[in-house]
Amino acid sequence: MATPTQQTYIPSKVVKTEYPVSSSRSPPSPIGVGSIVAHQQTQSMITDISSTMTHYAHGVTAAAAGPGLLYAMERFAPSHVGRGGFAQAMRLGGAIGVIGGFLYFYQRSCLRFYGMSENAREIELDMREMVDKVKAGEPLYGESKLTPHMQGVAARQSRYSALFTSVLPWFNFVNHNQHGVDTAKYYRAAERELDAEGPGK
Repeated sequence: MATPTQQTYIPSKVVKTEYPVSSSRSPPSPIGVGSIVAHQQTQSMITDISSTMTHYAHGVTAAAAGPGLLYAMERFAPSHVGRGGFAQAMRLGGAIGVIGGFLYFYQRSCLRFYGMSENAREIELDMREMVDKVKAGEPLYGESKLTPHMQGVAARQSRYSALFTSVLPWFNFVNHNQHGVDTAKYYRAAERELDAEGPGK
């Protein structure tokens, strides 16, 4: 009895956005404190996913809101929890605030990849990275050890997942080529550059 064929690619829903889409999937969980970075699939380009200070300001404000409000309430209406009790509450509030601030910052940054906020810098860096890969003969999104079916599963699970970060943070670390963008533009741009460089290049 033949094994049924598994569908490995399901086209992503096209969401109309004001700006171009760089990727419809969420970047992996950024690592680092001073520089939040994203590795769009296996693209070797490490990009600061938020080039504006606005995102940092929103993240810091969200992180400070929890412990700040807790401290303000303690000043105006003391809890009288006893020695050391309020310090523990502040530490817990601070930890929750840092996690919340990071997730808020990450979500706002992901909106740039989705084309839901201004992203000229991301589009420019993405084009440069991918055109260089085309000219070097490298796979656009790297190589994966997973089967095409499992890559498709990962792609579908992470598609626009940052929009649900406030309920369930979901980061994707799987390499796949399903980003919801037309990759032909990279090949056309690479062809134009090679033509401009001439046969000697």
